[in-house]
Amino acid sequence: MYNIFVDWKANKNNPKGRIVMMLFRISGVLRYNPILLILIGWFYLPMYVFWVEWVLGTELRWNLSLGGGTQLWHGQALVINSGAKIGKNCVLRHSTTIGNKDDKNQCPVIGDNVNIGAGSCLLGGIVIGDNVVIAAGSIVVKDIPSNVVVAGNPARIIKHLNI
Repeated sequence: MYNIFVDWKANKNNPKGRIVMMLFRISGVLRYNPILLILIGWFYLPMYVFWVEWVLGTELRWNLSLGGGTQLWHGQALVINSGAKIGKNCVLRHSTTIGNKDDKNQCPVIGDNVNIGAGSCLLGGIVIGDNVVIAAGSIVVKDIPSNVVVAGNPARIIKHLNI
């Protein structure tokens, strides 16, 4: 429940981000409480899928591992595989895909404080370090160390950050 408040603060001046993250965190409460899942999950989860995925156009599966303080900017056409793991204080922008490749269901593991630009694709069983900036339109298919800026197709390190 704590993450609801952290996400609310992180998405200041972003009503869509606040709504999506609040609905996502409520579904997470159901995921970890089997009694609530049985009592209200049968109603809530289909409504979550309808409103978040179909109406708002943000494919943020209710069983995704997503750290607190996540910011969703615009959110439209955001697709994240439920097998992905995303750390705290990450920024996710529109038209971004985070998922598997080659039907192996190996998904990215993303560290804390990662800023992902619009239109980026992060594919496969890759590991993204902490404090990484991924430029808009980048295609990331290999591991990225911490404290760097990457850009391009395929993504390459263009700058090291002094953090």
